[in-house]
Amino acid sequence: MSMKRHHPSKGRGHAPQGPSQRQLRAGELIRHALVEVLREEELQDEAMRGVSVTVTEVRLSPDLRHASVFVEPLGGNKLGGGHAREVVAALNRHAKFLRGRLGQGIDMKFTPELKFLHDQSFDEAERMARLFDDPRVREDLAKRADEDGGGEEGEDGHGA
Repeated sequence: MSMKRHHPSKGRGHAPQGPSQRQLRAGELIRHALVEVLREEELQDEAMRGVSVTVTEVRLSPDLRHASVFVEPLGGNKLGGGHAREVVAALNRHAKFLRGRLGQGIDMKFTPELKFLHDQSFDEAERMARLFDDPRVREDLAKRADEDGGGEEGEDGHGA
């Protein structure tokens, strides 16, 4: 009589896990190929005129048929209030064309449907940098460092 072993990571009721190795590998393959397509092709769209786009990440669905493509236009939102939004909208308008070109450059059973999204991580990093530059935050951090360090020489941090 053979018994099946229970694998804790594969049971129901556990916290959702991150992407599989397969999803990560395919995402990187697609990201690199998409960078080449965007470098070679000039999209006939006013929002894309003279714009360079960085493809920061590609996240694939478990069946590899849908891809969320995170992009950052060069200069981000600094080039105008809705610049990033306009560029992402233009990329989504041309998603079918880009998918077709992508299919010619990758060796996968299916070429995933592409959905372009603005990568917010750059804006968030900039917001955090501004926050840490705030004089009130600097003062608070300096106070905390003095309290933690306490200026007590010779203490090993493990207590008496």
